[in-house]
Amino acid sequence: MQPTTLLLERSSEDFLTITLNRPEARNAIDTQMGRELREIFVPLVFEAKDVRCIIITGTGDKAFCAGGDLKERNGMTDAQWRSQHAIFEEAFYAIMNCSIPVIAAVNGAAFGGGCELALACDFAYAAKSARFALPETSLGIIPGLGGTQNLPRAVGERRAKEIMLTARPFTAEQAYEWGMVNCVCESADLMPQTLDAARAICANGPVAVQQAKKAIHVGLQSDVRTGLAFEIESYNRTVVTEDRLEGVRAFAEKRKPRFTGK
Repeated sequence: MQPTTLLLERSSEDFLTITLNRPEARNAIDTQMGRELREIFVPLVFEAKDVRCIIITGTGDKAFCAGGDLKERNGMTDAQWRSQHAIFEEAFYAIMNCSIPVIAAVNGAAFGGGCELALACDFAYAAKSARFALPETSLGIIPGLGGTQNLPRAVGERRAKEIMLTARPFTAEQAYEWGMVNCVCESADLMPQTLDAARAICANGPVAVQQAKKAIHVGLQSDVRTGLAFEIESYNRTVVTEDRLEGVRAFAEKRKPRFTGK
């Protein structure tokens, strides 16, 4: 595909960087961007292809993503609004269910759907200048791309209610303190640190990484006994792989393993 709202960059370490590229609109998500995100992530729900990790960031240093493009939405009928939102839902749900790790590198403002996009990723790093908000209630709607579910799982119910019901913005340091982002760093260090994490993931067994992610995700939706049963099922999927043999062999030979995802 040749997207018009995203920049795609493949690395030699098998990870993909996706840059939201609508700087004139603070990287807001319009219908076309929704379609392009959907086209990338839907095929990755069940199959990793040849990608081991994905980074999502935004163009420039002002905005990660300003959320849904309200200029495009202004004047939409109810049917048009729902039709567009269905595209966004498909894209965001595919990001949440992606078989491989997805990291958000939040380089600036992440408001509304932009905040929900960061929450949809497996974890997030943020620049000190980043700001977050879920201001939907101030617009007469509510978060509808996973925000009401992902935020309380990250920061707790009471904090999530405060954030959404007041619609007040908060800083990257607060996001870190509350458990929403994993790391806060200087703007110049954001991508180097995110790339370092991506390279660490790509150096590990691809099947093991995918199964660990799946076990965590499913376990959090289940009771402990069900989660433990799913963990063993995921564990057993790694036992029969060539990568398991290679990992043990490399350890014994005191060298780095050469994982193939088989």
